[in-house]
Amino acid sequence: MLTKFETKSNRVKGLSFHSKRPWILASLHSGVIQLWDYRMGTLIDRFDEHDGPVRGVHFHKSQPLFVSGGDDYKIKVWNYKLHRCLFTLLGHLDYIRTVQFHHEYPWIVSSSDDQTIRIWNWQSRTCISVLTGHNHYVMCASFHPKEDLVVSASLDQTVRVWDIGALRKKTVSPADDILRLSQMNTDLFGGVDAVVKYVLEGHDRGVNWASFHPTLPLIVSGADDRQVKLWRMNDTKAWERTKSIRVWDATKRTGVQTFRREHDRFWILASHPEVNLLAAGHDSGMIVFKLERERPAFSVSGDSMFYAKDRFLRFYEFSSQKDTQVIPIRRPGSASLNQGPRTLSYSPTENAVLICSDVDGGSYELYVVPKDSVGRSDTVQEAKRGIGGSAIFVARNRFAVLDKSSNQVLVKNLKNEIVKKGSLPIAADAIFYAGTGNLLCRAEDRVAIFDLQQRIVLGDLQTPFVKYIVWSNDMESVALLSKHAIVIASKKLVHQCTLHETIRVKSGAWDDNGVFIYTTLNHIKYCLPNGDSGIIRTLDVPIYITKVLENKVFCLDREGKNRVIVIDATEYIFKLSLVRKKYDHVMSMIRNSQLCGQAMIAYLQQKGFPEVALHFVKDERTRFNLALESGNIQIAVASAKEIDEKDHWYRLGVEALRQGNAGIVEYAYQKTKNFERLSFLYLITGNMEKLSKMLKIAEVKNDVMGQFHNALYLGDVRERVKILENSGHLPLAYITASVHGLHDVVERLGAELGDNVPTLPEGKVSSLLMPPAPVLCGGDWPLLRVMRGIFEGGLDNIGRGAPEEDDEAADADWGEELDMVDVDGLQNGDIEAVLEDGEVPEDNEEEAGWDLEDLELPPEVDTQKASINSRSSVFVAPTPGMPVSQIWTQRSSLAAEHAAAGNFDTAMRLLSRQLGIKNFAPLKPLFLDLHTGSHTYLCAFSSASVLSLAIERGWSESASPNVRCPPALVFNFSQLEEKLKAAYKATTTGKFTEALRLFLSIIHTIPLIVVESRREVDEVKELVIIVKEYVLGLQMELKRKEMKDNPIRQQELAAYFTHCNLQMPHLRLALQNAMTVCYKAKNLNTAANFARRLLETNPTNENQAKMSRQVLQAAERNMKDVSQLNYDFRNPFVVCGATYVPIYRGQKDVSCPYCSSRFVPSQEGQLCTVCDLAVVGADASGLLCSPSQIR
Repeated sequence: MLTKFETKSNRVKGLSFHSKRPWILASLHSGVIQLWDYRMGTLIDRFDEHDGPVRGVHFHKSQPLFVSGGDDYKIKVWNYKLHRCLFTLLGHLDYIRTVQFHHEYPWIVSSSDDQTIRIWNWQSRTCISVLTGHNHYVMCASFHPKEDLVVSASLDQTVRVWDIGALRKKTVSPADDILRLSQMNTDLFGGVDAVVKYVLEGHDRGVNWASFHPTLPLIVSGADDRQVKLWRMNDTKAWERTKSIRVWDATKRTGVQTFRREHDRFWILASHPEVNLLAAGHDSGMIVFKLERERPAFSVSGDSMFYAKDRFLRFYEFSSQKDTQVIPIRRPGSASLNQGPRTLSYSPTENAVLICSDVDGGSYELYVVPKDSVGRSDTVQEAKRGIGGSAIFVARNRFAVLDKSSNQVLVKNLKNEIVKKGSLPIAADAIFYAGTGNLLCRAEDRVAIFDLQQRIVLGDLQTPFVKYIVWSNDMESVALLSKHAIVIASKKLVHQCTLHETIRVKSGAWDDNGVFIYTTLNHIKYCLPNGDSGIIRTLDVPIYITKVLENKVFCLDREGKNRVIVIDATEYIFKLSLVRKKYDHVMSMIRNSQLCGQAMIAYLQQKGFPEVALHFVKDERTRFNLALESGNIQIAVASAKEIDEKDHWYRLGVEALRQGNAGIVEYAYQKTKNFERLSFLYLITGNMEKLSKMLKIAEVKNDVMGQFHNALYLGDVRERVKILENSGHLPLAYITASVHGLHDVVERLGAELGDNVPTLPEGKVSSLLMPPAPVLCGGDWPLLRVMRGIFEGGLDNIGRGAPEEDDEAADADWGEELDMVDVDGLQNGDIEAVLEDGEVPEDNEEEAGWDLEDLELPPEVDTQKASINSRSSVFVAPTPGMPVSQIWTQRSSLAAEHAAAGNFDTAMRLLSRQLGIKNFAPLKPLFLDLHTGSHTYLCAFSSASVLSLAIERGWSESASPNVRCPPALVFNFSQLEEKLKAAYKATTTGKFTEALRLFLSIIHTIPLIVVESRREVDEVKELVIIVKEYVLGLQMELKRKEMKDNPIRQQELAAYFTHCNLQMPHLRLALQNAMTVCYKAKNLNTAANFARRLLETNPTNENQAKMSRQVLQAAERNMKDVSQLNYDFRNPFVVCGATYVPIYRGQKDVSCPYCSSRFVPSQEGQLCTVCDLAVVGADASGLLCSPSQIR
């Protein structure tokens, strides 16, 4: 049983297949009717109007209708296109068991537990006949597929066949009124239109189902006595033929196969009217399945193919399309299903064919085809047989057989003798051909290529479960087909792309261009080498592709017939040419073929070829968008004119501004009458003449604010005063005039203002506010003459409306008259620049060439020869290189270099991995310093953005310009040594806070230091240890000074400080300090210990030595401690960096992955209190501070 589709739902009581579409209706015990697409596996719709279980459901053969009958005594007719119930037929008095449409007349037959069968006319929506006669529930009723008969089965142990010929005659020639009157009585007495033809008695229990054979005069019935009976009928009688059980083969009268589900009962079985499909409904859903596989076994070799069909091996030649029968092959003898040929393997040199099937759990037969035999002989040649999962030819006269039980492969010769054995590298359940001497082994989730000679795996790949494999003609690529995916890989199984399909993949073949053509249940599709795919055409029935030659697809259908389908390959050849950068081919295809459609435009846009898409498009809006995307201002202007909408002009202005094409920006602003933007444009381009015209326009429009702005931009003070005066702002006008020293105006205005003259603030120095003079005046940005992109020159004459080129128009002024009529009727003709179609400056169009850097341009040398006579030599646009920051990060695992490149994210990840650092707050300013310090900035000229330049470490003039050095770093080791000296000095002088700050700054900088040699690496690591000891010691000493009221803790901290690894002068000071503290606290014994240690260091300072001796003398008189300290100097210990308690040798501890300070186990997972960076106990790979560590 081959399950095609399964659902999980409430109990399924009724099923009906659609005759044309891949749909099935399932009616549920819950009252819901589901409409499923069993090919896609999706629920299309659900209909929920019945009250209680729906036991019967049926699709109409040609109308978009279906009928349902339920336990609510209602029959409902639905239209699935309108998603609703059209009407309800009432009349039955008990549960309705089945409903069915007549294949020709507008009738529905229904059976019910009220012991009647009713026939309804669904067009007039009336009951036209009631069939009475059964005396128990009627379990089913159905029309005969051709004749005027109805068969019904009932729990009264009978099957009845009814003749409805009279009903048909009445429908065809409507009867007179008397007959119509009799219709009224039908409901009460049962009509005369249908009479019982036969009553079939023979079952011992109630009959559940009965059905006509679609073509033969047979009836099949099934009953509670667990028997299936076959009845034969003729015009006069019907009689019992045979008893048998389950799914069976009527010719042999034997059960073929039984299917069971654990814990589920089956309720309904339905068969598809057209194709080989069955469906069964059970307690928890339904399954759609096939009994037998329909894929023919075939093997293609060069121009020919061998395939198995109806007990014969056949031969087909693609070039001549000749199909011949070769030899008969053995028919499977066993009674079970799916025993036909599964796969076929062919050896052309020996003319031998291997046929594998599932007989005996997997076996093969070897036939040698006689050379002359294109035979009709019916004598079955005695084949050589053997057991094995799959068998394939691996060489001229050797074939491999898979022995699944031992996971071995047996290599045999044509006499069927084992030549060699070998175990496989993966637990394979099938083997396929992979070139001479190689096998492709398939496991559940992977495939591998195995070399039988050398016994090595040449490649393996994880894939979904692979069903079929197809090698390309040159054996360089392989397509691995699974149920819903296609994986394309190289001959060594290096993955190239994966395609996912929702509908099941059926077959495939490679065409001569290296495109994989494949079929799903309902489409022929293509897959390009880069993974792009698309539909070539739809299919009405599934086919199996055998070969693709140019635009012909050769295939076998499910009947085993050869078919040739002609396809249109233009689309995928076009895309392939784009992928392979065969631009001349693309050009000729655009010129000669009818490629168009939204999908193609979207594809070209997505792949970065908007300028090619331009030539397919007629719609102006789309053309405009594509032109902007490809930077083709010329076409954008033409389209904007056609569309003539404000928004499009605005977007054109933005793009033109981006390209520095001031002329078109001006034109676009003029079209939208956007005076503010125009004024500002004239200001930044320094076009004072036009600015003064803008002032006049504002005046004409009586736009006071616009006038004032323009006067401000022009730096025209008198004009500003005049505007303020005219608009009634006399005080402002007065102040403006007096500040700018226009005394004549000041006097006049002062007289007008009289007593209201505003006073100027005292002691303020005024500064002149004038617009800056532009550095660059006027025109468009300078343009280089570049090589035209292959698509531009070549396509100009195809696309529509591309203006002719006119070199001389390069200086043409852009713009259009502003139709601004002033009061005196003066037309503002000054801002004149009417754009004629032919006057588009050619240079602007060439801007588009910049977007095509990835084209394979001809070598530079040739281009220069060609252009010596032209006005100037052609500039070949350089391809953009990789940003330096990217080069720095690609090559480096050093956090400092990532930070310098501005890649803080990866720098933090590296530090976290190498040193377990989690707290990056102290490192933030260092990161920023590194980044800014490794770049410098150049100002080109005022209107251009600042250029950032990378500063490299170890750069020299003799180095190649293409080789990038690592970034220059602002921190280096010698700086740290200086800092260390300063910190030592601060410690000596007792400035502990300052010293601690310096030591912490060193420990925070070390992760971002880079040194060159291994020796320096060791020095850096040594520095970490030194600094860590000081940080810990100083933290304890500062803590001690805070504790005024806890003398015991003060003594402990002073004692621990002496166990930090300090420089000798500092150790002496620490010892002296501890001795003093303990002596004052009357702990003479401990003080004596410090005095002894101090004397052992041979102190150079006489005071220290003298004091130590005095303490020793005092202690010898009284060798005891007043208070007990947590301090045992005889037992070696380290101090916990967080709790400042001793961790004696042998006790458990955890350490910081960066500074290696030690902590009590409870501190694990906390932030290290010494370095304030890393997490205590974290895993880390260690400090990486030199490229030499990586090499």
